[in-house]
Amino acid sequence: MEHATHTVFNQPPPLEDYNVFAADRPLAEALSREGAGWAGERARSFGEIVGRRETIAWGFQANENRPVLRTHDRAGNRIDEVEFHPSWHSLLGLAVEHGLHALPWIEPRPGAHVARAALFSSLAQVEAGVGCPLSMTYSAVPALRQEPGIAAEWEPRIKSGALFGMAMTEKQGGSDVRANTTRAVPLSESEYELTGHKWFCSAPMCDAFLVLAQAPGGLTCFLLPRRLPDGARNRFHLQRLKDKLGNRSNASSEIELRAAWARRIGEEGRGVPTILEMVMHTRLDCVIGSAASMRQGTAQAIHYTGHRSTFGRRLIDHALMRNVLADLAVESEAATVAMMRLARAYDEEDGPFRRLATAVLKYWTCKRAPMHAAEALECLGGNGYVEEWPLARLYREAPLNSIWEGSGNIQCLDVLRAIAKTPESLEAVLEEISQAGDERLDAWVADLREDLSESRARRFVERLALALQASLLIRHAPAAVADAFCATRLAGEGGRAFGTLPAGTDFAAILERHAV
Repeated sequence: MEHATHTVFNQPPPLEDYNVFAADRPLAEALSREGAGWAGERARSFGEIVGRRETIAWGFQANENRPVLRTHDRAGNRIDEVEFHPSWHSLLGLAVEHGLHALPWIEPRPGAHVARAALFSSLAQVEAGVGCPLSMTYSAVPALRQEPGIAAEWEPRIKSGALFGMAMTEKQGGSDVRANTTRAVPLSESEYELTGHKWFCSAPMCDAFLVLAQAPGGLTCFLLPRRLPDGARNRFHLQRLKDKLGNRSNASSEIELRAAWARRIGEEGRGVPTILEMVMHTRLDCVIGSAASMRQGTAQAIHYTGHRSTFGRRLIDHALMRNVLADLAVESEAATVAMMRLARAYDEEDGPFRRLATAVLKYWTCKRAPMHAAEALECLGGNGYVEEWPLARLYREAPLNSIWEGSGNIQCLDVLRAIAKTPESLEAVLEEISQAGDERLDAWVADLREDLSESRARRFVERLALALQASLLIRHAPAAVADAFCATRLAGEGGRAFGTLPAGTDFAAILERHAV
């Protein structure tokens, strides 16, 4: 007699073959509200593509088959190449085809940065690793435009798919880029040879890089192509790839420059202000990426608990689990509405608001992502901790955006610097907050300025970020979401962990809004 010992049941199906954009109602609403309604069909089409089983599988494959460094060929010739699994090229090619690397520059029109944010968010929910070269390329254009001749040469190449990376930090300095020791020797008025070492070179397979080096006039920004004008290899050598906690599908490297040919961007000695034109846009992408992470964590948790049963009921029908899921959804929506409002500031070239809000939201959104990922993973129990499920990768990826482009303390110091140098930036953010006309918010920001000291900078930035998110939710989200956020983030009715929304919360409305 045969006995069935392995009948599989009560296991949720994979979340796949769904429209990532259309299922994300706060994102879809924000696309239209923030000035990119013209991109609605484009975003829906892309959301359908990235939500396919095949595309999701590419993300798993790209992380399971990590990049491999080839420094030399079999004859001993230096080649400095990185080999990627075909799935990586499929994901990157899909992104470039849909303009994620340069949409606002290729199609300059109102709402282009908002449209790109929605597309970038949809892809990042499926796989974040390819985001690095996409973000660097998108962000390089404003810096390149400080040298019109170079921009005229490279922007058509970018439109055709050329990609940019960045190499700023060195091992002895890290974020203190003024401690860099890479030297730039002038060959002509605009051409130099660079010699030195970079501790982190993002996306080393790109076509060109923005690099900082010490020129005779001080720290300067340079464009360094992988190949010289005659097609020969530049003296750009890969030493090793980083063995990272997450972001495994993407190659990050240490490089050595040996009299590598480069062209100056901006004036000598103005390297930091020049490259900050790039960094501002990559910080926007950090916010987008972390918001996408929280949306994906929320979607996976709601999907899983809606299909899994315990103690005679679906997990999602247990009161405490509903509280956790709804709290995750509230946090996700707050991040989404804020990142889309921030993207609009780039469309409108709203300097004061953009200057401060970028640093504030970069700090807070990226700080919340790891905690959110951990709670979402826990909703899946042991399955969430297994690499075959998507939450393990999401969890490992979550801390990166908080480190990339300036970690938490750097963002807080930047906030203080922005307020000191451009006081109108704080007034612009406070004006945005005041549009909610809400007494809870008025009380929250009343004594905000008392925290304007370095030792209390994190408290100040956190409070300002929460006020901005609350204002946007009050104006644009259903009352159930806004009230839950204000009660727990402003009024102190919640606890320190997710899942502490107060009695009276409309859990059903929140979960229905965020379900896939």
